[in-house]
Amino acid sequence: MHRPLEGIRVLEIAQFTYVPAAGAVLADWGAEVIKVEHAEYGDAQRGLVRVLGLDAASTGSSFAPIMEGPNRSKRSIGLALDNPEARPVLEELIRRSDVVLTNYLPAVRRKLGIELADIRAINPDIIYVTGSGFGSQGSDAEKGAYDATAFWARGGSADGVMPADTEHMAFMPAGAYGDNIGGMAIAGGIAAAIAGRERTGEPSVIDVSLLGVGAWATQFSVNLALATGGPLPKKRASSAAPGNPLTGSYRTSDERWLQFSMLQPTRFWNEFVSTLGLDHLVDDERFDTMEKISTHNEEVAGWFAEAIAKRTYTEWLEVLSDLSGPWAPLQNAWEIGHDQALIDNGRIVDIVDSDGKPQKLIANPVKFDDAPVQMGRAPQFAEHTDDIVRELGLDDEQLIALKVAGAIT
Repeated sequence: MHRPLEGIRVLEIAQFTYVPAAGAVLADWGAEVIKVEHAEYGDAQRGLVRVLGLDAASTGSSFAPIMEGPNRSKRSIGLALDNPEARPVLEELIRRSDVVLTNYLPAVRRKLGIELADIRAINPDIIYVTGSGFGSQGSDAEKGAYDATAFWARGGSADGVMPADTEHMAFMPAGAYGDNIGGMAIAGGIAAAIAGRERTGEPSVIDVSLLGVGAWATQFSVNLALATGGPLPKKRASSAAPGNPLTGSYRTSDERWLQFSMLQPTRFWNEFVSTLGLDHLVDDERFDTMEKISTHNEEVAGWFAEAIAKRTYTEWLEVLSDLSGPWAPLQNAWEIGHDQALIDNGRIVDIVDSDGKPQKLIANPVKFDDAPVQMGRAPQFAEHTDDIVRELGLDDEQLIALKVAGAIT
């Protein structure tokens, strides 16, 4: 059961990362995913490869992480959805699929004839899934969005990481940050819908909005604001959490950072101060209760900061290796890619790119039965068009006619 979606067919009519990321997760879980791309230009994200400075020159091959991550293990067909000659191919793909997945805006879906009613007229049992900016209902339902707008800004994450005295709005910590989180939410919803259809015979209609994902991610703050009757006070710039110096971040001598999160400070006090070389604070009656620690929070945080600033990041990794309280180093992207826990748990996967060169990709975080993820590279644009069309029962003469008509690539 380590590939629980084997036998499930997903038709993905989507581009960029939000929604394609969901297709990638479903493929990781065993589903067969066919990606429909614009017959002339392909997924618009292919055009961002050069714009973002991430073309082949940066990797030494055609491997482009911005495409590989959300599109691994899929097959690609170039299909002109606005060409009537392509309609029979699309309809046969729909007829053979369990799930249709799209992030096209409602107006485009209506124009292309891929709204719910259009799809269900062809396959009444299909699970219909949209990834939207602001939801399928309300005055914003027709509006488009990216994760920087709907998830990060409007969804509250940006506000949550900005101190009161900042002069600049905080941007997302990584490209497609909200898209990838949202993709996991969509994949989970689809898995639930598949289970529901197995039990009841009824297919679901699913919508997951970037705004909804953003609000879910910040729900602690939103729920607190609703309960207290107004906006929460803005945070001041600080490393340690209010009232608990054992929960916060501290800088090393070489300008790196360590994050501690010991929510029960009295439990870890003696071990922590001893590890920092502050043995004179062991069993200190001034700090033997949570209330006392909180009262002296800023003073104690200063002592901790001074102690940690005496050693380098690498030295602290060794010193803190056996600390029982929760802590972590602040890692950069390169270090995350070599994190031993991720490697040990199969969350960094080796693949071979289209040039035959070995590459690595981050797997989705869900692991089944301690089995490794079976993952392949992302498809080249329209790489599988001929194979897919032949699988639908069309012969070479019909295939050539579709190409001449501009219906497929």
